[in-house]
Amino acid sequence: MVIGASGQIGRPVVEALARDGWAVTAASRGGGRDDAWGEGVRSVRLDRADDTALAAVVGDGCDLVVDVVAYDAGHARQLTGLADRIGSAVVISSVSVYEDGAGRGFDTQGDPDGFPVYPVPVSETQPTVAPGEASYSTRKAALERELLQPSGGSGGRLPVTVLRAGAVHGPYSPLPRELYFVKRNLDGRRDRVLAHGGRSRFHPAAARNIAELVRLAAARPGSRVLNACDAEAPTVAGIGAAVDAVMGVETRTAYLDGPPAGSVGRTPWSVPRPVVFDMSAAERELGYRPVVSYAESLPETVEWLTGELRGRDWRTAFPLLAQVYPDLFDYAAEDAWRTA
Repeated sequence: MVIGASGQIGRPVVEALARDGWAVTAASRGGGRDDAWGEGVRSVRLDRADDTALAAVVGDGCDLVVDVVAYDAGHARQLTGLADRIGSAVVISSVSVYEDGAGRGFDTQGDPDGFPVYPVPVSETQPTVAPGEASYSTRKAALERELLQPSGGSGGRLPVTVLRAGAVHGPYSPLPRELYFVKRNLDGRRDRVLAHGGRSRFHPAAARNIAELVRLAAARPGSRVLNACDAEAPTVAGIGAAVDAVMGVETRTAYLDGPPAGSVGRTPWSVPRPVVFDMSAAERELGYRPVVSYAESLPETVEWLTGELRGRDWRTAFPLLAQVYPDLFDYAAEDAWRTA
């Protein structure tokens, strides 16, 4: 069973498992209303927060549960409480759980000197934030702790692979970072500005590569934590160049040596220090090899974004992105900066 089957990660997970011969139950709020799954996949409607409904879908038992939308300790207890009916689980967490040696992490980025100083690359042994309910990161940490404690939480011992995903990219994203470059190209903006010299690196994770990790973990049940990212962590300048290549345009880039000047130079990847993750554990434990590189993944992403923008304001198409980055396309500020 795949919980959250209709989302950005859930779709390729369902497809990867079905190709591998699994009989898949694709569970989502819509119940497959907008999905045309192939042979070997059945759709069911599920409210993730409804304990009774989840137990009913699991029924007498299933060999594997993949939970794409688990966010806190309560969701973990739902799964561990069904441990006697589940063979193993794969649960998606986030690299945002990591903190550096000074207690800085994703939650402190906006504080003075609050951006974390991570080793390059970050391995799974890096300390994590304290579990709690205060933020997305602390809730994910609580999810992990509840799933992985030796007692198996409120139920029996459930073998769980926790995948800490990086900056997820691909079609159906509610937070498509690539829109920063795609929309500019569609709008005819051939000049761009990048902060931090264009050298920012925030490790991406193709949804298809995460699905491959799920497929491999499903075949090798166990209790483990693994980073889930692409093979490479390109710079933001490199990402822009790769998008340009897909769209067949030529652009000019100006660079700020330091942080953004207000909104100018700010992108969804703009970080002052590298955020790069070690994938050697996944390679060693699961035999993981990415099924797609960042550049190879871009054509389908660009095509999907172009279609989603057709006849729609970007804020309507991607309300979460607009909430997180409200000034992502402040062209007036960029023009003023150039003429200053």
